[in-house]
Amino acid sequence: MIWSDFSKLIKLRLTFLVVFSASISFLIGSKVNGHIDWMNWLKLIGGGFLVTAAANCFNEIIEKDLDKLMKRTMDRPMPSGRMTNGQGLVIGLFMGIAGTILLGGLNLTAGYLSVFSVLLYAFAYTPLKRKSPIAVFVGAIPGALPPLIGYVAAHPQIDNIALILFGIQFVWQFPHFWAIAWVLDDDYKLAGFRLLPSGKRNLTSAIFTFASTIILLPVSLLPTYYGYGGYYVGAISLICSLVFLYLAFKLLKDLEIPSAKKLMYGSFFYLPIVQLMFLFDFIGKVK
Repeated sequence: MIWSDFSKLIKLRLTFLVVFSASISFLIGSKVNGHIDWMNWLKLIGGGFLVTAAANCFNEIIEKDLDKLMKRTMDRPMPSGRMTNGQGLVIGLFMGIAGTILLGGLNLTAGYLSVFSVLLYAFAYTPLKRKSPIAVFVGAIPGALPPLIGYVAAHPQIDNIALILFGIQFVWQFPHFWAIAWVLDDDYKLAGFRLLPSGKRNLTSAIFTFASTIILLPVSLLPTYYGYGGYYVGAISLICSLVFLYLAFKLLKDLEIPSAKKLMYGSFFYLPIVQLMFLFDFIGKVK
């Protein structure tokens, strides 16, 4: 299999973002313990990559016939005929088992959460995409588990910090998903996907998207509110949230695809900036 096919099979950019958030949370959990085990950090990255890649692989197996209908997905290896479902299943199972062993080797909580994430993403979120916009809510749960998995891999306890990391990524996914769904709605409709809150590009969907960015603002300030982060992370999170809020307001105002694209691109920057600032500020406070 050539690299381009493999990268499409595992949705490389999405997988990278997932692993990034998990690795940042691992470092935060490690600082709670007072030391960083870099070998375990590498195991987390490897295991997280494999488990996420497996979930994406299973997703593509289930949606093979639907992917054939959409322009952005018809060239993936399975819908294009360059790979069979059986080959994809073998690759997905191998990656899933190997990744779970790596994460479970760190601790059982991380292993259990990783299995739960794969099952929820592939077998709940995936089929729901054609049935109801509630799929976005369901998908936001496994989408927010990577930082939780990363944290408990280093500090095997679901405490307030773990819940805050989960909460930020959980709420962030709503404007992120809905902005993408707005941009790709025409393509999604070819496969029967219903991801916008109202099922259409209209004021109702824009209101839901705008409301989610309002909710994200106080959630992003929780690290500072509870004293886990200082004023630096609070200030950066506030600025990022206000910019995000403004982009969502622009979409609410004009209901146009270009505004949705700006919100989508903004979401790609928002999460890593906030997570990195939480890490750097938290390390400074621990010292």
